[in-house]
Amino acid sequence: MSTTDVTADPSTPGPVPAPVPPERRAGLGREALVVLGLSLGASAVYAVLRIIDRLTVNVPLGNQSSSLNNSVTPDRPWLDLAYQLANIGFAVMPVLLALYLLRRVEPPSLERPARFLGLDLRRPGFDIGGGLALAALIGIPGLGLYLAAKALGINTQVAAANLSGAWWTVPILLLSAMQNAVLEEVVVVGYLMTRLRQMDWRVPVVVGASALLRGSYHLYQGFGAFVGNAVMGVVFALVYLRWRRVGPLVVAHFTLDTVAFIGYTLLKDHLSWLH
Repeated sequence: MSTTDVTADPSTPGPVPAPVPPERRAGLGREALVVLGLSLGASAVYAVLRIIDRLTVNVPLGNQSSSLNNSVTPDRPWLDLAYQLANIGFAVMPVLLALYLLRRVEPPSLERPARFLGLDLRRPGFDIGGGLALAALIGIPGLGLYLAAKALGINTQVAAANLSGAWWTVPILLLSAMQNAVLEEVVVVGYLMTRLRQMDWRVPVVVGASALLRGSYHLYQGFGAFVGNAVMGVVFALVYLRWRRVGPLVVAHFTLDTVAFIGYTLLKDHLSWLH
């Protein structure tokens, strides 16, 4: 069975995955569980355990902190850089795995999975413009939600970047932002939604599953992060269904993380109002 709405015109959305025969769906489900178990599904499990840990200590959640982008060996910057590069490199391996596995189902329409998902350079202006608009749509309300959740005591204080002040700090933060963007949007949106639709899941359930997973692996930061990222997940999933490209989602995610990571690094001494 082939996909529908297949087009080679770069100005139009890509193909829509068609359901595979029923006897093949269980295999796709097991495949998806393996991919998630090696990546963001595992992160979601650890995030749930972490929030249970946070809730069962004698410190209110609002008085706890979550630290991102931490130095491993701050006293040896050269080794710290090696650690950071290794962490980023291994973190994108599930993306390559997902793209490889997508080739296994329904050639020739998925024989170039990066193009199928819209992770290519056919529409750079559209991807950048759409991504920046999405970042503005998500980022400003997201900051308000974070402040509200902090005020209610249901979210930790998030320290977005804590690298030592080496010359490579900003480049590594940019790479970290790109790694997060590619990993999450390819696996949680492009790959997972493709597989679930091939398994003939209903569209609202597919959107909900993608959004719930996105919220879950941010739960370690608190319930505000869970809600905010789940809402972001719904928006991104709906945008992907409309545009059928992860490119704008990657641009949006990269922009949001870049502002958070580098903005925090440069301005953390002046951000007491966020704490």
